[in-house]
Amino acid sequence: MRPLKGIVVLFSFFFSFYAAAQAQSESNAFAFKLKEPITLDGQLDEEIWTNAEGWNGNFKQYFPSDTSYSKIQTRIKIAFDDHNLYIAAVMENLGPRKYVSTSLRRDFRGEQNDAIVLVLDTFNDKTNAFSFGINPYGVQREGLISNGGNTSKDLSLAWDNKWYSEAVIFENHWQAEMIIPLSTIRFNDGTQNWNVNFYRIDSEYGERSTWTPIPRNVPIISTAFSRKLIFEEPIKKNSANISIIPYTAARTSSNFLEGTSERLTPAVGGDAKIGIGPALNLDLTFNPDFSQVEVDQQVTNLDRFEIFFPERRQFFLENADLFDSFGQPRSRPFFSRRIGVDIDSATGQNIQSKIIYGARLSGKVNEDWRIGAMNMQTATDEQAGAQGKNFTVLALQKKVFTRSNIGLIYVDRESLALDEFQQLFDPAAFNRLLGVDYNLNSADGKWTGKVYYHRTFESSKKESPYSFNAYMLFTDIHWNWSFSYQDIGQNFNPAVGFVPRVNFKRINPDVSYLFYPKSRLINRHGPKLEFEAYWNEEIGQTDRDINPGYLIRFNSLSELQITQRNRYIYLFRDFDPTRTGGDRLLAGTDYTNKTIQVEYKSNPRNVFNINLDAETGQYYTGNFSRFTSEMGVRMGYLANISMNFNYARIRLPKPQNDADLILVGPRIDLTFSKKVFWTTFIQYNNQIDNLNINTRLQWRYAPVSDFFLVYTDNYFPGDFLPKQRSLVLKLNYWLNI
Repeated sequence: MRPLKGIVVLFSFFFSFYAAAQAQSESNAFAFKLKEPITLDGQLDEEIWTNAEGWNGNFKQYFPSDTSYSKIQTRIKIAFDDHNLYIAAVMENLGPRKYVSTSLRRDFRGEQNDAIVLVLDTFNDKTNAFSFGINPYGVQREGLISNGGNTSKDLSLAWDNKWYSEAVIFENHWQAEMIIPLSTIRFNDGTQNWNVNFYRIDSEYGERSTWTPIPRNVPIISTAFSRKLIFEEPIKKNSANISIIPYTAARTSSNFLEGTSERLTPAVGGDAKIGIGPALNLDLTFNPDFSQVEVDQQVTNLDRFEIFFPERRQFFLENADLFDSFGQPRSRPFFSRRIGVDIDSATGQNIQSKIIYGARLSGKVNEDWRIGAMNMQTATDEQAGAQGKNFTVLALQKKVFTRSNIGLIYVDRESLALDEFQQLFDPAAFNRLLGVDYNLNSADGKWTGKVYYHRTFESSKKESPYSFNAYMLFTDIHWNWSFSYQDIGQNFNPAVGFVPRVNFKRINPDVSYLFYPKSRLINRHGPKLEFEAYWNEEIGQTDRDINPGYLIRFNSLSELQITQRNRYIYLFRDFDPTRTGGDRLLAGTDYTNKTIQVEYKSNPRNVFNINLDAETGQYYTGNFSRFTSEMGVRMGYLANISMNFNYARIRLPKPQNDADLILVGPRIDLTFSKKVFWTTFIQYNNQIDNLNINTRLQWRYAPVSDFFLVYTDNYFPGDFLPKQRSLVLKLNYWLNI
């Protein structure tokens, strides 16, 4: 009997293995070679779409649960020919309903929209991918996913390219048809399979679902769980990807503080995008103009250090992960806003310093190697006393193991004035950085981490010009814990980076736990504990935070978080806690403060939604209460009206100043169609005594081609006297060759 039993067990094992293999094979997507042309109209009446075979469905829930199939059916089919990829998608509903689109503007984002999204990992590395999405009203979005999609920030919608789509709404479903030129995306010539996933966002049921099951504790954009897309025959690159984007612009401005003005001055320049091989892209820019870029959203600064404002300029945003993934938020070896951007102290707004040219080569050399190389040259500004500088950045990344990588970065800033021949080059005025990073991403997405070492070099030798960090994060359905150790030397000086403070060691363990109750109201909840401490050899401990808290996330997508903060601060230099010019607290003094913080985010699908952040308690020698809110009203997809409101009430004993700091920022965003947008942003900030008005009209008259009209004004709030004023007109055109 024993041999027979063994045979039965062996047979059962073989059968289970075969069935699993079959299931895995059947789970892949298949791309059919197109035999007849497709008319892009969203109707899906061509034979390739009416054939019942080859559709990919059975989407699994990602939110509110990840243990069942989606309530509503979604199915997708893929075809291709020598030039394009074709996608058909049908999103069914349980009955007639309305759809949510926050705007008709391209590159929508957020949980409140209805959408279907395609994720293409064309090099099968489960680390980088292209993303294409469309909503029921035909609004497009495209982006790049980097770092395995470990956080929502790993999706960048800054990447723009030409592709085509149409969507149609029916009584009980909506459907979409997409055409993506093969020249738009990068892949190995002759390949026959990619990694792929699809996900759907639905506003009616508050549901997000994915074709490949993804655990709800990791981001929905994670590339760790994709399946195969198998082409009927190998696909080839049959056309070059070369785009020329010239622009013409005119600007006039007045500076009432200095009594100067600029007549309407014309400018010309442009960009070029050149595909090199299957996966590299060369971006060139000459005399770039970023005057159409939206102003920064100001904040009330109660910190002792510089505040980070994200990059908004298109040229620096595309493929930015190759450079930005190095370091971490407190120590960035490269920060592109150091090139061609300054802050006007009178208005608090960013202003341009002229860039003469720029070149960037980025992309994949093969399936394991990525490269990024950038060179930028700025002009001399005699009025500001600034000499022209040359910036060079080199980044190299090698895939190791399943999804991890090791990278090298080199950053160089030289004083090189191309328009000042009497002082063309100053060999003593350089700043360089060399660094190595190791990024850990486990195959199942549970373990992520980073170890890096960076060092700066200048003309004079200095002690301790280094930055080191070791970080590890573990996350599963319940537990989330991390540990970080950081050490930055006193003379670490990345002139083209962002490092708000130096000369410290930092330790930061965090832990949290989530419960998932069977509740119609609450989706998940649980406690957290954060600890952070800074110290250095000269002083000892300089900062300490111990913050217990509790998080509740509701099935409606709203969220409540309560944190009790315990802070210790040692001042190693004099500091005015209000930043209003009052008497400063003296260096060498220390303070222990306790506060309570409440954060709330409402359901983003509601017509009216609000985000609140309130904190109250001790503040240095006194107390404070601060209140930050962002309220928004959505009028269909035609108008979004929002209001940012920051208020900080600070009360300190004499001789320090009391302060009532107010920042108000109403914003009106009108989308008349998928081609015409008008945004007006007003910001009143009494901390810098400025009222800023920025209004921008955009007309997308052709695919990825725009006309901009931008008016900016700055005033003293008290008497409404003007500070600075400007008017910009800009026209660009995207031409594929």
